[in-house]
Amino acid sequence: GLWSIPGGYVDRGEVVEEAAVREVWEETGLQVEIQRMVGLFSEHDHPVVVAVFGTREAGGNLNAGPETLELGFFSPDELPDLAFPRDGLMLARWREMRDTNRATANE
Repeated sequence: GLWSIPGGYVDRGEVVEEAAVREVWEETGLQVEIQRMVGLFSEHDHPVVVAVFGTREAGGNLNAGPETLELGFFSPDELPDLAFPRDGLMLARWREMRDTNRATANE
């Protein structure tokens, strides 16, 4: 009953950005273009490092893949309960970047 940001693993020999695009496609049916890196996230005693990218929708049709139970779009300020605490940290970093970019554009 909890939600998560699309994601997955990088295959051996695969470029990280290409893996991110592939995972979004596999899970949502959407084609995306990477706009910027949001950050790298890791935890003590946890073997997974998460690379987070801001993307732009570039095509495709919204369709839940075999690893996805349900899809939805939510306002950044009205998110459902997230499955992983790290998702909240990633979204907080994305918001900081968004707010900084808006402030810079208004100067």
